[in-house]
Amino acid sequence: MTDLRTALYDRHVALGATFTDFGGWSMPVRYSSDLAEHHAVRTAAGLFDISHMAQFGVAGPEREAFLAYALALDPAKLALSRAKYTMILAPSGGIIDDLIVTRNAEDRFLIVANAGNRAAVHEALTERIDGFDAALIELDDALIAVQGPRAMEILRATVGLLHDDTLAMGHTLETLPYYTAMGMRFGNGAVLVSRTGYTGEEGFELSVDADDAGALWDALRIAGGPLGLVPAGLASRDTLRLEAGMPLYGHELSLHVTPAQAGLGRVVPLGTKVADFVGRAALESRLRSDAPVLVGLVADGRRAGRAGYAVFDGDTQVGEITSGALSPTLGHPIAMAFVAPDRGEPGTELTIDVRGTRISATVTALPFYRRKK
Repeated sequence: MTDLRTALYDRHVALGATFTDFGGWSMPVRYSSDLAEHHAVRTAAGLFDISHMAQFGVAGPEREAFLAYALALDPAKLALSRAKYTMILAPSGGIIDDLIVTRNAEDRFLIVANAGNRAAVHEALTERIDGFDAALIELDDALIAVQGPRAMEILRATVGLLHDDTLAMGHTLETLPYYTAMGMRFGNGAVLVSRTGYTGEEGFELSVDADDAGALWDALRIAGGPLGLVPAGLASRDTLRLEAGMPLYGHELSLHVTPAQAGLGRVVPLGTKVADFVGRAALESRLRSDAPVLVGLVADGRRAGRAGYAVFDGDTQVGEITSGALSPTLGHPIAMAFVAPDRGEPGTELTIDVRGTRISATVTALPFYRRKK
């Protein structure tokens, strides 16, 4: 049942948004059209409210030891201001959620988790912190994303968003590296600006006090209007992330999937010098050669395979689609699917059962789309 609203809900209503339930939150699925919002992000910029995402602070003397145990992460390698894509695993080695962890102060970390997994992540972290001299703080800050090739111009032009040496952690907006964060000033408060995103484009995610979120949203819209910025909803966010080959929990990731199956084994720190994090033993003992693997599929025509559609080699089902759409950018159907490992090589010809009709599809390396540098 939808009963949660972000600090920006009234602004979405005023903009004529169509809403959907996402993890119990009433979120804008679109404002104008899915295609228009998708193309705006690829050509100019889109403004997303992602405040439904869960944010947790981690502090205390044993914060690093706690994170090294609780997550598939070596926090000692995370320098001040750096962010890392990682996961929190079940003891079985399956994925509870994928996360971004940032060392946002010398004595503090920030964890951002998916909205639908807020309770599961909170429960796992709360259980795993027992015995460590560390504190877990559930935050209610808003989170706003500006994504697209003109994102940098828009942030630079936003009135009231100012550089502050005491918050910047040695960075400027113009030189901020990918997967790095810096503090900026907005009004009387601070904003954590991270060079991260979920669209495959240049972009930033801004964590701001909920009381300041409306003013920041308005300032970004005013600055970005002349540059082509449009408010964008969850529908375009989904096609953008699919084109970029980015997994979505509940589709490509789940408790029944290991990181290696999803092509994300590189993010898990296995090795003799790494802490014994939850799930490590299971991963080291679950090296199955027959486990399905995640691949990309491309097809001709206009009929796209959707989540749950079967994938065949001849008359034998060899897999199932996890996400699929007619790509707005590329103009042909694309999908991600788990298939038998011996059918996962790029160039392999398969078929997708699209409502009783077999559609030819070719295995391809992910992502489907890469932004121009």
